[in-house]
Amino acid sequence: METCLRPLEWLGDRVRILDQTQLPHRELYLELTDYHAVIRAIKELKVRGAPAIGITAAYGIVIGSFNIRVRDERQYLSELDAIMREFLASRPTAVNLSYAVNRLKKAIRGKNSISDIRRALLIEAMNIYHNEEDAMARLSRLGTELLQDGFTVLTHCNTGQLATGVSYGTALGVIKAAVEQGKRIQVYADETRPLLQGARLTVWELQKLEIPVTLITDNMAGYFLNQHKIDCVITGADRIAANGDTANKIGTYSLSILAMVNHVPFYIAAPTSSFDTSIRTGRQIPIEERDPSEITSLQGMRIAPAHTHAANPAFDVTPHRNIAAIITEKGIIHEDYKGSITSILQEVSQ
Repeated sequence: METCLRPLEWLGDRVRILDQTQLPHRELYLELTDYHAVIRAIKELKVRGAPAIGITAAYGIVIGSFNIRVRDERQYLSELDAIMREFLASRPTAVNLSYAVNRLKKAIRGKNSISDIRRALLIEAMNIYHNEEDAMARLSRLGTELLQDGFTVLTHCNTGQLATGVSYGTALGVIKAAVEQGKRIQVYADETRPLLQGARLTVWELQKLEIPVTLITDNMAGYFLNQHKIDCVITGADRIAANGDTANKIGTYSLSILAMVNHVPFYIAAPTSSFDTSIRTGRQIPIEERDPSEITSLQGMRIAPAHTHAANPAFDVTPHRNIAAIITEKGIIHEDYKGSITSILQEVSQ
């Protein structure tokens, strides 16, 4: 089993990312030395997945802080704040981005010099990376209790190392950890239209891990669930509201309904950095609308008539009643999501 994938790495003065838009055809690494390039990489999905976006944004802000040339501390902080706001606007749904920005803001409070601010930002960005590394590893191992030997798991979008930037993923992290324990696990991967993250990225990762995977189109999920081919469904999350409602890649909500109707447990795997208790329910989660050309074209080839009107929400919200359990690094929540989430986040903040 290959475990040395490094899709995201800090190199002292720049961030190195694996360009996910080139996969699976080409493994192209980009070294970004300008914060504008980091923002473009996030917007263009060269780096994607809520935890990876948060880490990358933190490093991007560090790069931006190094490149501010003013000497006046007040003006420096003003320009730094503008950079942070640019990152916050790059992907509105993934809460890990604002989580990272808020941690950086807290880290520089009370710093009395520009050099101290820059140093604090870098230390905190590295802390965010290591915290996520530890959280994903623990989450993955805890989640294995839900997977029995011989299970077949259906997953949606990409939730592996590419999505987190660290050694374990969320949903795929649980699968990887179960295989490491010697469990025989097979995976069905939804292709995940419109950008095919399941086909391009999830299958690529699972092949590297030598975990058996079968690719299906998104509209085949109901067939395989109804045929009793699937033992459970596990997906990741980009934002989880206080009541357990969960935003994830478009198509997740439909998948949760199919699982519920066919009496197959539907699980969410996400670190506590993906929780947002400032939002009471999923109705308040902002949903990113992406370029309609992602719908009307596929891999650069037009698949719809010219001038076709298309809608392209990137995420949908799965209500907590459809979710059998939420897997976090602090434990598995099976019920009473609101109370359990509040309790877990209080523990994290202490």
